[in-house]
Amino acid sequence: MSSDIKSNIAQAVKDAMRAKDKERLGVLRIMMSEFKRVEVDERIELDNDRVLAILDKQLKQRRDSISQYKDAGRDELAQIEAFEMEVIQEFMPAALSEDEITALLKNAITETGAESMRDMGKVMAIVKPQMQGRADMAAVSKLVKSLLG
Repeated sequence: MSSDIKSNIAQAVKDAMRAKDKERLGVLRIMMSEFKRVEVDERIELDNDRVLAILDKQLKQRRDSISQYKDAGRDELAQIEAFEMEVIQEFMPAALSEDEITALLKNAITETGAESMRDMGKVMAIVKPQMQGRADMAAVSKLVKSLLG
């Protein structure tokens, strides 16, 4: 199964080339090269879930870089990373609201019969595919802990 998101990014590469938008083209090419690397290394064709996981990882890397650059007083590099984040986020699905996340977590807790922190893995296994790329999984994890705690 081919990825719609990956196809959209490939089309955006062509559009950026036509528009001679070098900064945007560079970010898009980095994204495509990461997809290609994973496909070659694992000998698979990426589906949407895997593409979202890769994009999510790239966003997290950019967030970390921005905080490190700001701490070091390198605002120009932080701005470049912020631009790259904006480009990547264009291809991510709409983020879930706090209420939607809580509702999904409560459903998962009910579905698994989770009662304590020992059951957190079961809950996360159910919600991760539903929330991948649509919510910060670290924040979701904290919310699960508070609901089960």
